[in-house]
Amino acid sequence: MRLGVIADDFTGATDIASFLVQNGLSTIQFNGIPQQDAPQNAQAIVVSLKSRSCPPQQAVEQSLAALAWLQQQGCERFYFKYCSTFDSTAQGNIGPVTDALLQALGEQQTVICPALPVNGRTVYQGHLFVGAQLLSDSGMRHHPVTPMTDSNLLRLMERQASGKAGLIAAPVVDQGADALREQLQQLAQQGCNYAVIDTLSEQHLLTQGEALRDMRLVTGGSGLAIGLARQWAAGNSNVQQAQEAGRPQGERAVVISGSCSQMTNLQVSAYRQQAPAQEVSVERCLASAEQYAQQLCDWVAANSQQALAPLLYATADAQQLQAIQQQYGAERSSAAVEQLFAAVTRELKARGWQRFIVAGGETSGVVAQNLGVTAFHIGPTISPGVPWVRDIQQPLSLALKSGNFGDEHFFRRAQTEFF
Repeated sequence: MRLGVIADDFTGATDIASFLVQNGLSTIQFNGIPQQDAPQNAQAIVVSLKSRSCPPQQAVEQSLAALAWLQQQGCERFYFKYCSTFDSTAQGNIGPVTDALLQALGEQQTVICPALPVNGRTVYQGHLFVGAQLLSDSGMRHHPVTPMTDSNLLRLMERQASGKAGLIAAPVVDQGADALREQLQQLAQQGCNYAVIDTLSEQHLLTQGEALRDMRLVTGGSGLAIGLARQWAAGNSNVQQAQEAGRPQGERAVVISGSCSQMTNLQVSAYRQQAPAQEVSVERCLASAEQYAQQLCDWVAANSQQALAPLLYATADAQQLQAIQQQYGAERSSAAVEQLFAAVTRELKARGWQRFIVAGGETSGVVAQNLGVTAFHIGPTISPGVPWVRDIQQPLSLALKSGNFGDEHFFRRAQTEFF
């Protein structure tokens, strides 16, 4: 049986792919809806989309197209993967995509499980926590695209979806898989389409994996993949071989950071003390992205003889970001930086760069697209949910980090622990 994963952004796809491999399923990831068939030896296939913050109808269309392709590849179970901080608005896109997938599969019920306890994402009484804080009290309340000002997953889901949400509380999960399955049935009888599951520990994820192994569609962050992968692998593990296929290679490296999350701000600040670093100017991006990109690539080349790779960053704290958006406009400034990183990526590849360490889901998607990366093997894990990956056709290795993932020294460790 094959598992098909539909992920709403690039780093989210890599995140879940790494957990699938670590827990026993050989996995291959595709960037966008593939034009070719997947290798027959892959037990799980992950399709990464750029559907997290696009218009809801566009997200639905992309997700349904991914579902149709995965079904053609023989997948029988499906996983809609979104961020562990449930990044969305009152209009979507998590709710509309979930509804569309349920309808396409002829199913009435699924689960809502963004929890990833190893990274501090837990759910209690239906409320999502980031560390010790409610989601609505965390840095996510200032997210420029999807500000999260409510922590109640039942309310969040019902605002943007068409069905009814119900809760499976932690004491039920503590009783084991049978109790969880029974509660799911009771919620179904009550007309609940979305079951929010309290999740406080990895043991809760393992219990969920056992209870949900036969559910046709599940939704959540990457944490639920831990329990499901262990159930489906069932002694047919190929972890070492899969990780070896994705082990990083190449001589020249660069670090590119477009995320403005709190953790990425800490990572950039720490790395600037250890390696050459150049801040990206939004004004110069808007004036002439291609010319500016050439100049930045020259700077990267001139600073590539040191022990750690040079860093290009558009990372800013909440106050700086607000000032930039007020001066240049949120969409205009974001698009300009993406265009710049696209040009930088193409030029560095042409000059022989083969290793790219990238922070931010949107930025990672831009880098992968402009490198021509369409599919890759999952390699060793740098931090939970962040592996090295290697293109299946080109000599390119990438470390693609979602904004809030990794520890303070992630950029350095990505380079020093695997070579």
